[in-house]
Amino acid sequence: MELPRRTRGDELLKPGELLGVRHRLRNIARQHDLTTVIAYAFDHRTRMLPFIYADMRMAPAGVRAIGSALLDCGFNKTRIVLQQWNRNFRPSQMRLDGRIPDLFLVSSMQIHSAQCEALIRDACRIDPVNRPLIIAGGPKTIYEPWGVFSADPLDPWGADVAVTGEEYVLLSLLEVLLSIRSSDESMRKTFIRARNSGMLDGIPGLVYALTDSDGVAQELVDTGIQRLVGDLDELPHPVLGYQLLEPPSRRTTLGAQALPPNRVRSYSPIGSLVLTFGCKFNCPYCPIPAYNQRQHRVKSGARIASEMVRLQREYGLRYFFGADDNFFNDEKRTLEIVETLAKTRSDNSRKRHRFRWGTEVTVHDTLKLQQHLPTVRKAGVRALWLGVEDMTATFVKKGQSVNNTTESFRLLQENGICPMPMMMHHDTQPLVSRGPKPYGLLNQARLMRKAGACSLQVLMMTPATGSKLYTGAFTSGIVYESVAGRRVESYMLDANYVVASEHKQPWKKQLNILAAYLYFYNPLRFLYGLVRPVSKMYLADSGMQLIGMWGLAQTFRRTIGWAFRLMRGNIHHKTAIPASRIPMRSADGPAPASHALPGTPQAGLVQLGVNSMAAAGAD
Repeated sequence: MELPRRTRGDELLKPGELLGVRHRLRNIARQHDLTTVIAYAFDHRTRMLPFIYADMRMAPAGVRAIGSALLDCGFNKTRIVLQQWNRNFRPSQMRLDGRIPDLFLVSSMQIHSAQCEALIRDACRIDPVNRPLIIAGGPKTIYEPWGVFSADPLDPWGADVAVTGEEYVLLSLLEVLLSIRSSDESMRKTFIRARNSGMLDGIPGLVYALTDSDGVAQELVDTGIQRLVGDLDELPHPVLGYQLLEPPSRRTTLGAQALPPNRVRSYSPIGSLVLTFGCKFNCPYCPIPAYNQRQHRVKSGARIASEMVRLQREYGLRYFFGADDNFFNDEKRTLEIVETLAKTRSDNSRKRHRFRWGTEVTVHDTLKLQQHLPTVRKAGVRALWLGVEDMTATFVKKGQSVNNTTESFRLLQENGICPMPMMMHHDTQPLVSRGPKPYGLLNQARLMRKAGACSLQVLMMTPATGSKLYTGAFTSGIVYESVAGRRVESYMLDANYVVASEHKQPWKKQLNILAAYLYFYNPLRFLYGLVRPVSKMYLADSGMQLIGMWGLAQTFRRTIGWAFRLMRGNIHHKTAIPASRIPMRSADGPAPASHALPGTPQAGLVQLGVNSMAAAGAD
């Protein structure tokens, strides 16, 4: 089920709205001495291909963006904790500036849900009088906001509010709270007052719980779909977020200081940057177009150049990854960016910049921009991840074909850009096929390697939250609940595990993924790459082989046991959509909530007296 679309013409914020709330908060911040800890939940059981290196060596853009926004607005006492680097961190023991933080923010993807819940649970152990205001955000809450609230009356943990949108939503929430907060009042107590008086209902992009006197959620109130910032130049500069990173350690507490600037590059040599949002394709398995309200949003070339140059100067970062949905989506805007970067200088000398970067594109748009690929290379692009999915376009059609894919790879290689294909394995695709049509997984892997692919990503087709196929996958009964007595857990929803299939022997699908990786990443290809690399970039091919073999070892170790369970059978299927167990309603009344999936119990209005008791209990 896709996120519903706002009224046409009302999808985007008015120009300057984000700048306005940032300016107003700067004036308010000086009156409040707030401390904030932002935690990025990370489940280390997800460490395998295709993200085995980047998961630890690239500080996520989302939490850094929130940190940048808070610092930009004057909230200087802010720290970002990454569980990749600080897996023992315990919110109940955190102290910043010698005290329990006023705000505790948790960001999580769906695959890290278990760790997200553990962080919130631990924060809820803090005495209610001193407990920080707990705010959950990230991809998990965008599509499944109910997942950060407990539905068990015997175990009433939960966030105070879920942000289902971007920076503007959080900043708007803070503006409302700080406008009514008294000097001696906790942020959580202020939130409860604002919640009970309906002051939050006019901020699209929030979900909060109405609780009883014991803190048990009775219903969730959904304020609707967020408005998106259209001009990404209005976002705070990402260089700010790197000032807030907690140094890696095994401690359960926070360090005295943030990670020094001269050590950032050692732990995060790759900088993730938001360049553009949106994609013109409307693939049924992908939630991206609906999330972006069918809009394409970009930063200017000048702004992107400023970000890369400043990050290089201040932190020594030279390598960047653009968190794009489809960077080549709009030819005119793409050219404005790459032409600007191609002319950018890192300093006052005549030497061109030394930064290198990569991002995601499609085969179709690569061919459209083929005459401009030399400029793309000159702009610093050295690798492009292409959503090939299926070369024959039997399963997914995005303008790709065998000839188009191989031609796009050839063009990229000629211009010194590494093609990095991303594939999807599905039930009807065999491991090997015969005949002229390369339908088999290994057939396609062979063709792409021959065409110059430097890396390979193979993931099983798995229903993604927020996509058109999501609810149908559950109602049709192809999603697994348990296999041979083992339940499917959230960390297994990264498409490395076969957890949804109609195939009579799903274990073959699991082994096919491993076989494709082993075919592509192996010692012979590594040695051959040293002699005759497929890439014009020196040692890039062999370097990717080393990372791939390391990742394959971890992927094999983590998934081979699941393959054996699939062989044993005894598979139980889900037939119900994983909707909220807590009743949900819109802020306007008992109407269906924007983020509720089919099957979510609808709520009536909870009596204000219940809220008052909850407020009294929180105090």
